[in-house]
Amino acid sequence: MSEKIDQIVEELKVLTLLEASELISKIEETFGVDASAAAGGTMVMAAGAAVAEEVEEKTEFNVMLDEVPADKKIAILKIVRSITGLGLKEAKELVESAPKTVQEGVGKDAAEDAKTQIEAAGGKVSLT
Repeated sequence: MSEKIDQIVEELKVLTLLEASELISKIEETFGVDASAAAGGTMVMAAGAAVAEEVEEKTEFNVMLDEVPADKKIAILKIVRSITGLGLKEAKELVESAPKTVQEGVGKDAAEDAKTQIEAAGGKVSLT
């Protein structure tokens, strides 16, 4: 590789995640391309791949109860109690105050499981 390309690669290695995200957005805007597209051999994709190596996979999630339909409140309340271990009063307050965080800093599997259970009971959930 040329010295110029080596220099660019070295500069990409020290970018923060926010800077890398801004760089990708700027490249997409400037050149009218989409870095997430499955096009092969473009310079943007090479830059995007270098930045992607720096991005760490998220390991902790927050389970957010976004919406509770009135007719599904009791079923969702039971699920929230089983997931959180809260007492009846605390779980009821949590469900009635949606949108509200049900769990914080849980693993991906636990978060997905909680989301599946609450959605099966009729609630709307998001993972952050």
